[in-house]
Amino acid sequence: MQACTKLGLPGLPYPEAFGGQDGDMLSQCILVEELARVCASTALTVSSSWILMAVVDHGTEAQQRDILPGIVRGEQRCAWGLTEPASGSDLMAARTDAVATGDGWTLNGTKRFITNGGWADWYLIFARNGDSGHSLFLVHRDDPGVSFGAPERKMGMNGSPTSDVILDGVRVPNSRLLGQAGQGAKYIGQELLRSRLHIAAHALGIAAGALHVTLGYTAQREQFGQAIAKFQLVRAMVADMTIKVEAARATLHRAIALFTAGDPEARMQASVAKVLCSDAAMAVTTDAVQLHGGYGYLEDYAVERMMRDAKATQIWEGTNQIQRLLIAKEIYERGC
Repeated sequence: MQACTKLGLPGLPYPEAFGGQDGDMLSQCILVEELARVCASTALTVSSSWILMAVVDHGTEAQQRDILPGIVRGEQRCAWGLTEPASGSDLMAARTDAVATGDGWTLNGTKRFITNGGWADWYLIFARNGDSGHSLFLVHRDDPGVSFGAPERKMGMNGSPTSDVILDGVRVPNSRLLGQAGQGAKYIGQELLRSRLHIAAHALGIAAGALHVTLGYTAQREQFGQAIAKFQLVRAMVADMTIKVEAARATLHRAIALFTAGDPEARMQASVAKVLCSDAAMAVTTDAVQLHGGYGYLEDYAVERMMRDAKATQIWEGTNQIQRLLIAKEIYERGC
């Protein structure tokens, strides 16, 4: 992360006015893919720095001035505060409560599986306002009443910290409300569209990295007097891996183009890209382990890590089952 900060990567999508680079969605996704080819945790950590683009979209000038420069410089870090013990894919079932108290709000609830939990400085908290809908709040780790669960022991993404974020009577001033009260669901939908493209690129990078190291390994590993890359079954597997990676990349780039053009179809295509890229990541990394034989099962080789990391991409940012429901809904509504 220190190396990435020296290159200015945390500030890539942010406006130049705050020290960023005004990088467009294509450059963001290319960066995430390239980092994830080598280390998925690094790619996740860098792209999680971009969560507070929500402050660019919906924040006040004071919020932008006070919070964004530190994020852009990599001096401070940020995190979503969305998932809860009883609400993952069903985001609208969030039970974290926000009660207006004169000149501010009091927050109570627990957020679960939070990337950068306990490590981030700022948390974008999604909370229910009684019957008035949901709102987004900017909560700092040093606010009284904020605490964190033990670091989660995970199957993969072990270079990225994950924990509960616990809000126990956390009082925040009105100046920490993002946008208008009751509009949180609308805002978060817009931000998740952007994030979904990043996650698709993240999965694509894992797949591309696994393919790359497998090409090198199969070209060097010899059995029966020749490189295993000479065997037809190995070549067929590598061809199928390549097809999955190329199809995923083409689909993602189409979704990026639609997003950049402001086309409403971008929402469905982002879901398509997320599913295709993450399914490709799981399939390609599994085949990569297989083609490495017994060595693929050892921690000495990167493919076993890539396989474990890939699994998360099918689960977070809306499971692939939920994404398929969203895709079907959009298709039926369009009638094509």
